[in-house]
Amino acid sequence: MFFENTLLDLVARGFALAAMGIFWVVVLIRLNGLRSLSKMTNFDFVMTIALGSLLATAAGADSWQVFGQSLAAQAALFFVQWGTAKLRRSSDTIETVMQNAPVFLMRDGQFCEDALDTTRVAKSDVIAKLREANALDLDKVHAVVLETTGDVSVLHGDRLDERLIENVTAQ
Repeated sequence: MFFENTLLDLVARGFALAAMGIFWVVVLIRLNGLRSLSKMTNFDFVMTIALGSLLATAAGADSWQVFGQSLAAQAALFFVQWGTAKLRRSSDTIETVMQNAPVFLMRDGQFCEDALDTTRVAKSDVIAKLREANALDLDKVHAVVLETTGDVSVLHGDRLDERLIENVTAQ
């Protein structure tokens, strides 16, 4: 693509295409906004993984056509993310169809056995998350929630504002 010497071409192509690909991703993030690489929904997570894969494809492209197609696909991902975010904000029905509900894994210091079975989460994983959150007393753990992104939130302390768990389901 750049030089006749194979080794020099490989190095130059790797550096140049990776730099151009990263620059393109930064431009797309600036155009799409701060939410671009958030992990607010399962769709956002998939978007981030796909973007990384397409960036790797661009950096390793052996032709300008492959490089260009990868950049176009990255732009398409951002466009689809932008569109789905708009749709989700405009309709509760679309939000429900596109998004899983967060699930209680523990409530008021008690494990939710059915939810642990349904979500395939082990008690030991929940206990590890409790330690990560510096929960020192299970009686003060109001809720452990498996979020729609796969993250685990631990709500502990002296009291819980019920608004924080309005949309959480008990399986």
